[in-house]
Amino acid sequence: MTSLTALLCLSTFCTIVSSGAFPAVVPDIARSAALADWQLGIVAGAYGFARMVAAIPLGLFLTHSLRRALWIGPLVLAIGGLCVTAGGGFPTLVLGRSLMGLGQALGMMAALTAILRFQSGKTLASALAAYELSTMIGMLGGAALIGTLPSHLAWNTAFLLACAPQLVAIGLAPKLLSTLPMQSGATTPSRLARSAPRSAPASPPTRPTRRASMVPLVFAAGGLVALAYSTMEQFVIPLRGSREFGLERAGVARLLMVQQIFDIAALMPTGMLADRQGAARVLPGILLLMATASAMIGFGALPVVIAGCALCGLSMSGWMLPLSLLRQETEPERIAWRTGLYRVGVDGGIFLGPFLSGVLGMRLAGLLPALSTAALAVTALLLLARARSSGTMAIHG
Repeated sequence: MTSLTALLCLSTFCTIVSSGAFPAVVPDIARSAALADWQLGIVAGAYGFARMVAAIPLGLFLTHSLRRALWIGPLVLAIGGLCVTAGGGFPTLVLGRSLMGLGQALGMMAALTAILRFQSGKTLASALAAYELSTMIGMLGGAALIGTLPSHLAWNTAFLLACAPQLVAIGLAPKLLSTLPMQSGATTPSRLARSAPRSAPASPPTRPTRRASMVPLVFAAGGLVALAYSTMEQFVIPLRGSREFGLERAGVARLLMVQQIFDIAALMPTGMLADRQGAARVLPGILLLMATASAMIGFGALPVVIAGCALCGLSMSGWMLPLSLLRQETEPERIAWRTGLYRVGVDGGIFLGPFLSGVLGMRLAGLLPALSTAALAVTALLLLARARSSGTMAIHG
């Protein structure tokens, strides 16, 4: 792992801790602010909505201002955390979650753009898996932190403590900027272009066809995984755990920790498997695992939900595989823009999961997991068929 990738992972770990802590306080927020389910869905979904709306403008911004994004993102995230914990009502909560989503989008898209631009070749999937590992350790740390704090502690005080590591990310920004290559937009594409014929020769007639056929399915896979994941983490697990199974904040946090522990355990093996076998070969299996987890968490009894959390964690170990495929289909100088487009679908899923769950309410809470299960399974089969027909499997196998 390069020093740049290591610093990006450390910075992202610090900023993601609050995201791991937030789902455990969702039931407390609903009670303390007297929010209806639809309002709670908006509060939880505002994070993803801000990321979705900002994705394309941020893609354009990052094309020329990658260095600025790396220090602006943690600042905006910290301001959002202060708004959430300020003790205001519904509008203040929505504003705070929106700012947190914007700051998180800015920081994560900048980090992913830097990795995709400067980490190329056969180790790309492993580098992306290492980055995802840092986010999942941060998520686990947030859930563990919020679960170990005293239950009598007010939710906003507990969440404020979970936001404290963001200060470390702000302090890391100068070191991160000094490690980032100065001419990020100019030197890397030419270097990649010089090395491309040696590492990945491609037939000119077949490459455009593969790009046109694979990219829409890659976008669909990323969006559906995000939709299923956010539905489970931001709404179904916290509210089913609290209302149906009688779990306190620590109990909800433990469910989330099961998911994150399995994710962390499987991340690097999944990345290495994708490096050896090809992301197109591994991604369909990841989608089928997510489909199974969505059904188990949405409809199972508590033991089944726990098992579903474990399967969800295993499937989230392939969260970065669509980006690996997208990188294969994209020229280096266009990766920031296309990553921005990809993030529209992903962040749209992160927004729509809790938002639609809140609109549907607990009586119809199983509808979204059922639809997610079916859509993920269909997308997995289409990806498998498309990869076979385009020859992608043969190239990597």
